[in-house]
Amino acid sequence: MKITSSTLLLLSSAFGAAGAFSTTGCRTTSAGCSSTSLNAEVPSTRRSWLQSSSSILLGSAIAATASNPQAAFAKTVTNAASLDPDLPNDAIKSYLQYRYSLQLAADYYIFDLQNMVADTDEYGLITELVRSSNARGGQGQPSRIERDYVNPMRIMGLSLPPEYADDVRDTQFAFERAMSKLNKATQGIKRDLSVEIDKNAVPNAKAAWEEGRVALNSFFAILNTATGLKDELKLIPPSGPNQVAEYGRSIRRYNEFMKKTKLCQNRGGPALSQAWGQLMVSGYLQDSCGVEPMDQYFFQ
Repeated sequence: MKITSSTLLLLSSAFGAAGAFSTTGCRTTSAGCSSTSLNAEVPSTRRSWLQSSSSILLGSAIAATASNPQAAFAKTVTNAASLDPDLPNDAIKSYLQYRYSLQLAADYYIFDLQNMVADTDEYGLITELVRSSNARGGQGQPSRIERDYVNPMRIMGLSLPPEYADDVRDTQFAFERAMSKLNKATQGIKRDLSVEIDKNAVPNAKAAWEEGRVALNSFFAILNTATGLKDELKLIPPSGPNQVAEYGRSIRRYNEFMKKTKLCQNRGGPALSQAWGQLMVSGYLQDSCGVEPMDQYFFQ
């Protein structure tokens, strides 16, 4: 499998989200966290690391050309040919570009953010989610909410046909309003900061999370209808004892995916952390760190 210089350039410029996701770590839910030892999966020498990487690359190349590529996935694997042929090319391209990261964003929303809104010690981190970083000359970084949710909504709204575009914009605005309410409910509350916490802070934060869930689900439902891929993007069920089971995606695989993604980032150091993350969410990173391939993670 040959990787051209142009492909490498694309990969190196494509990224940002997995590193952001991994800052919250593995949170406690009803399903618990993975107890898999990362240390046992990291080769101890440079030679063994290279050998294992080569073996995985070769295996990936063979799997990609096998006669039955769907065998490794729980769901039917889809591609551009699977989408509604009446969709504009830009819409097809945008959907295929963002579907993996959008589902990962939904996983974060249910498995991590939902627990954060119930814990005032985490409210400082929630504030960071919605805050953009400013820099000289206007070269600031968008907030995680903007990058991982709002921006894909905006791009899909611009690329879809008019009968879907207006509805996508409505869901985008609804989601942004919900996140603004979440920011308002959690603002000024931080771990170890001695301040009086409003008794309505947690209920208001949970209500904002629920409002955002409904908006995100509406967006996913529109995409599933527009693409003709029924239920490809999994909607988030309401809170409750059966929520994770109804969602149908594995929290164990999510926690393991995020842990190993963070491990890969740490191997490259701060300078390479963002590039590692972008390659992971884009689905282009070769499995040199034992990270589950993004397409396999998506098609659970």
